[in-house]
Amino acid sequence: MGILADFDLKSTLCDYKDMFFQSKKYWLIYLVLIFVLGLSTATQKNISNPNFEILTFVVVAVLGIFAIVFYFLHNSDEELYKVAFVIIIIFGITTALILPICDVSDEIEHLTRAELTSQGVIIPHWTGDDMGVDRLYNHTDGEKISSVRNYGAGYASIRSMNFFSKNLGETVFNTSHDTDKINSSTLIIDSAFEQNPFFGYLPQAIGIFMAKLLDLNVIWILWLARICNLLFYAGLVSIAIRKTPVLKIPLLAVACIPITLYQASSASIDSMIMGLSILSVAYFIYMCRAEEKSLTTKNIVIFSVICLLLGLCKLPYLAFSVLMLFVPSKNFENDRKKNYLLIFVSIFIVAGIGLLWSRYSAPTLMHSWRSSHNLINSTAQLNYQIKNPRSILRFLYNIFVYDLKDMITGVFSFFGAKQYHHYIDKYYLVTGALLVYLACTLLAYPRNVAFELKTKLGSAFMILLIYIGTCFIQLLTWASVGYFNLGVSTRYFIPLMALLPIAIWIKKIPFNKDKFDKYAMIFMIAFMATLILSFATKYY
Repeated sequence: MGILADFDLKSTLCDYKDMFFQSKKYWLIYLVLIFVLGLSTATQKNISNPNFEILTFVVVAVLGIFAIVFYFLHNSDEELYKVAFVIIIIFGITTALILPICDVSDEIEHLTRAELTSQGVIIPHWTGDDMGVDRLYNHTDGEKISSVRNYGAGYASIRSMNFFSKNLGETVFNTSHDTDKINSSTLIIDSAFEQNPFFGYLPQAIGIFMAKLLDLNVIWILWLARICNLLFYAGLVSIAIRKTPVLKIPLLAVACIPITLYQASSASIDSMIMGLSILSVAYFIYMCRAEEKSLTTKNIVIFSVICLLLGLCKLPYLAFSVLMLFVPSKNFENDRKKNYLLIFVSIFIVAGIGLLWSRYSAPTLMHSWRSSHNLINSTAQLNYQIKNPRSILRFLYNIFVYDLKDMITGVFSFFGAKQYHHYIDKYYLVTGALLVYLACTLLAYPRNVAFELKTKLGSAFMILLIYIGTCFIQLLTWASVGYFNLGVSTRYFIPLMALLPIAIWIKKIPFNKDKFDKYAMIFMIAFMATLILSFATKYY
């Protein structure tokens, strides 16, 4: 047995060595790409002291070459899911470690909710100021907001959360307290995303539980939360790529967009949202491409459950369940009448559970600093829109001109907890190249498959419905009365990008699929590497 194992290892190493030389054209292109794109993110301070940047370049160069060789060894449609898992893990873990402390949007609040979940708390308990313990504000304007609400009210977490608040946006090189042991004494924290479902934080909670169990340093609360979150995301994407019979590369491209990987490598629930959304689109494609009479009630139930879990994490995406109406009816074993009855019942159940959840979750927003942000008043905002009909036209103009432009250019723009202006970085070369890549991959991907007209129109309808619906919800729950400061960002709409290859297809561009797939993977890996390089040049 030992001889056999030794033979297998030698054979595998030989395969990698041979493929390393066979694929040299592609990884040389990759090295040129990351050098040019990475250099475009550099500033004068990086050039004057380039040690960390050079080290990071070497790391991503090695990781990228390995990823390319691994892809060429497993580049069949049947094995692409393995490639998906590997590239997300190796670049995602590197991202999770290089990202500054709680630098992702609202990450400290997500981390707090995950810590509560690690204690076994399914529904966080809001407490008053009667516990005689210290308090911590999960935002930068705590004193202003505390004057509006009961001072000191919040959730009972652990004192080590103080570390993340005090070192928000710093790297581990800028603090000496990352090596402190975890302090589990009680600390009241004012915001903890009570409105989100607990299962959206289970992966992060497992990581935090491990950090506590192993008595690791405090920084591992964040790192293991991020890594476990990433592992779950990579698993969901891998399942999605394996399940979908077509459009594997476009779906994987959406899963690996820098802004997607940025969120997936954090403690944010966005990782769960994006993973479930890609899985739901993959299952939708699977149902659309199924053989005639092959889909059963089981398939309707599975898709409904995926959409329900997704929608509970992000309510507008409950609408994904409506996609079942756009699956070709001939694919179901039941007759048309019974089939549509089952689908409508499923949609009704998903919507009903979502409505019940919203009735619970909406009031919990009052247990958050958001309750007094921007003078929010949903009723007053709605009354204002009704009394001023022209404001609806202005709302639509804003979301389809100003906001949409920001959504498109935000594919390589990141939060930055310490930045005075969020998403201030403008990486024009990387963003331009990434947009061209996405346009080709999502809108002009070569394929020998066509979707029915109702499937394409249904996907386009869903994109518009969720985009407008999400913006309108933000208008009521975020914007000041009479204003359109919606607070939306690209990450809100990543799931919609996965539907674009179904809704829109420019088939007149003559691409060879095999060659396209190879170069698409090279560019995909290069953009993931550039994400890491941009953090090295920005923060170190």
